Amino acid sequence: MVGRQMRRLAVPLAVLLLAGCTVGPNYKRSRSAVINNPAAQAAFLSDNKATQIANPPDNWWHLYNDPTLDTLVQRAFAANTSLRVAQANLENAYALLAAAEAGREASVTTSDSTDYGQRSAQAVLSKIPAAQLERYHVGITVSYDADLFGGIRRGIEAANDDSEAAADARDLVKVSVAAETTRAYADICDDGDELAALRHAIALQNQSLAFVRLLHENGRATNFDVAAGQAQIEALESKLPPLQAKQTNAAYRLAALMGEPPESYDPTWLACQQPLVVHTLLPVGDGKSLLSRRPDVREAERRLAAATARVGQAEAKLYPDFKLGGAIGSTGAAFDAFAPVTNLFNIGPSVSWDLNQSAIRAHIAQAKAQVKARQAAFDGTVLAALQEAQSAITSYQSTLAQTTSLTEARNFDAQVAASMAELQKGGKVNALAPLKAEQSLAAADVSLASAQTSVSQSQIALFYALGGGWGASSQTTAQSAAPANSAPTAP
Repeated sequence: MVGRQMRRLAVPLAVLLLAGCTVGPNYKRSRSAVINNPAAQAAFLSDNKATQIANPPDNWWHLYNDPTLDTLVQRAFAANTSLRVAQANLENAYALLAAAEAGREASVTTSDSTDYGQRSAQAVLSKIPAAQLERYHVGITVSYDADLFGGIRRGIEAANDDSEAAADARDLVKVSVAAETTRAYADICDDGDELAALRHAIALQNQSLAFVRLLHENGRATNFDVAAGQAQIEALESKLPPLQAKQTNAAYRLAALMGEPPESYDPTWLACQQPLVVHTLLPVGDGKSLLSRRPDVREAERRLAAATARVGQAEAKLYPDFKLGGAIGSTGAAFDAFAPVTNLFNIGPSVSWDLNQSAIRAHIAQAKAQVKARQAAFDGTVLAALQEAQSAITSYQSTLAQTTSLTEARNFDAQVAASMAELQKGGKVNALAPLKAEQSLAAADVSLASAQTSVSQSQIALFYALGGGWGASSQTTAQSAAPANSAPTAP
């Protein structure tokens, strides 16, 4: 009897399953999206004297060939608090994805109870009191949502896109941590270089002042000359405290980036006096490679895909929800436990349908509006990425041009200083002339050190804009954070 009933139910259920579909739009990159614009895929505007088309490496800070910097960046990756937050957000997204995927599984519930009591005779319109007895109930209920219109599938799709977006958001934080760690260490070294050049200039000015005082004692210089020399020393020394504070503050930033209190910085960092230098043309790639590499661009597109999936999730509620369920159990008086008169079962489909279509359509309109907003955000992120990269290239080229001019000027000052030294040896000038030339050379070194700081800052800003530092190692971490039963894929 039961077999015949199940066969009768199987036929219409199979028809329903075969007729099912997934409603709502599938995500596909719009042809009008800014990322498809040929100009967005093209090479950057460049004079090709400072950059090359090759793609930057993921671990771009290795181009500086500084083991200390390599160690600092890895320490920041391991302990940075912002990165830890981003990693936790990624794990949260994977947990939500696993919960959404569980919607495809059958729901199984059990219920067990026992009590002793008496039913109300009046409840059944009887004048005879019911017997007092012990009652029990044992049962298992199974329910499976056929998901004929794809509401569950669209929810899983949206959760999958959200998890990929969370991975990209984590990668964006990693890009920032790499750039900020490199910037902090570069600041320490650049400030050390400037401090060394400034101290040398002060030492030469002190030598000059001592010479002027000697001349003054012999009546060959005035009080004005002595005062002017002293003023120059004071002016140079006034630049030391801000530079020293800037260097110390950079050390504080570096410690905090590695998850440590500012005062825990390593004092040996402050010994660095050589700027970080890349001895090659900077690899910048082109617009196409940039947009595939930038985590914020990837995140924006995944958010758009998730919003698109949620349109289908909302539209599925316009249609009936079919479930197949069944239950088996036993309930009744304890002394008849599991007897034929107490056993029960049921099996069959059920249908639920929300007929408040106006509210559902309002939710669909809301979901479609979210898609429009995400599309605009995606386009805006693409434009921002291109603008940031192009501006960073332009700034880098300008700082290099400035440094080249200052280097040439410094070389001329070096030639003058060497010539004056030769003239002094020949007795053609007094000792003050070569000292003045050395002071001019020292001033050129100070200006060049300051310009080198600008070069370092523009280099790091360019690498940051290019979006490097999140590649293979980042993807490995993302996969290790995913639940074992989850395999995120693009729709």
